[in-house]
Amino acid sequence: MVHNKVMQRVNIHEAKTHLSRYLAELKPGEKLIICNRNEPVAEVQSLRGKKSPKRRLGLFKEMGEIPDSFFEPLPDDILKAFNGD
Repeated sequence: MVHNKVMQRVNIHEAKTHLSRYLAELKPGEKLIICNRNEPVAEVQSLRGKKSPKRRLGLFKEMGEIPDSFFEPLPDDILKAFNGD
């Protein structure tokens, strides 16, 4: 499978001068390559359209139960170990 991603190359001075415009025009999957004297030094990629999927509630409700003892205070020796005593 081949992915054709558009890459635009600009030199540092051009990028500094017009960065807002380049970022506004950048589409999902496109990359902006920033060059120093035509040598690539950095890559900027659009994050638009890359939202994480919504999580479903109750996904692990069948995985088991939490015992009541889970909510009880920890023993003193374990608390001391956490505090570095």
